[in-house]
Amino acid sequence: MPRPGRSRRDSGRSSSRVPSRSGHGHSRKSKSIGHYLLGKTLGEGTFGKVRIGTHIMTGEKVAVKILEKSRIVEPADVERVSREIGILKRVRHKNVIQLYEVIDTPRQIFLIMEYSDGGELFDYIVAHTRVKEPDACRFFHEIVEGVDYLHSKSVIHRDLKPENLLMQRHKDRWRVKVIDFGLSNTCDGGRLLKTACGSPCYASPEMIAGHKYVGALADIWSMGVILFALVCGYLPFEDSSTGKLYQKILNGDYQAPNFISPAVRDLIRRILTTDPKKRYTMDDIRRHPWFRQVQVIPSPKKTVPTKVRAAVHLGTRRWVVGITPRLSANTVVRVLFRTLHGLVRMYSLPSSTLP
Repeated sequence: MPRPGRSRRDSGRSSSRVPSRSGHGHSRKSKSIGHYLLGKTLGEGTFGKVRIGTHIMTGEKVAVKILEKSRIVEPADVERVSREIGILKRVRHKNVIQLYEVIDTPRQIFLIMEYSDGGELFDYIVAHTRVKEPDACRFFHEIVEGVDYLHSKSVIHRDLKPENLLMQRHKDRWRVKVIDFGLSNTCDGGRLLKTACGSPCYASPEMIAGHKYVGALADIWSMGVILFALVCGYLPFEDSSTGKLYQKILNGDYQAPNFISPAVRDLIRRILTTDPKKRYTMDDIRRHPWFRQVQVIPSPKKTVPTKVRAAVHLGTRRWVVGITPRLSANTVVRVLFRTLHGLVRMYSLPSSTLP
């Protein structure tokens, strides 16, 4: 499957793939930021890069997204970056990449994020030519769970594609993580969106036509394109001419191959319906026989994992350190004592109460 054209904005492989060598008081030689040593570069974009990070005391891997303030000069870019960070703070779900910490320095902004070691779903599809339908169904369950959670928080992604879905090894299977919220927006109060953005091959007809659109339904269209790519190994809408590509999307002009099952063919057809009012919703997708062939227990939308916080008092100064749920309270205590040698007070707070 050839990699289609890039999004109409690329601010750096956002979520999991950036500290400056001079960041946060560390020398160029140390290549560290906060409690993390910086490793190889995972990706680069318009505003900076993403590097792998390793927690100095625990060895836990993270992705560190570095945003260079000198590149964020236009008001629209400032608003976009602020909105992306705000959205990442708003969401917490097993199928959405997690933001752990934000470090603001005079020259850079560092986003300490969850690290996914399995690469992009795009690369997985290419390596397997196409994905067997039972496996594709499991992946699609994960995508539906993550995107539906975002919609429940009034977050519209607007750039869903296999390149923005990362694979993370979880026990004996892969977990899919939604990343890159650089083009995302909120639809609080059910307001319609109007900006045409994202990757053309995955864009919905109403977005291409320049109409105001229901964000959730535009995301669902993109999910239909992803499902087609999973089971077929190529995209439903492709053309070297952008004008012809748009015309195919507007007309819903695609051909499903004979080697896919009638059930998945039917589900794709109902998602890739050009009239958004007739397009399948998330509930419709969940009820479809093809989707129900794999039973996966859904994650609750309104509950989030507890996040342990450590408040460290040293003299009159106070630091509040966010610790990921994967670290035990004993580990947190040990790390803080070894690094700060201060009085440690531990307590747990629900994530919903965190700023």
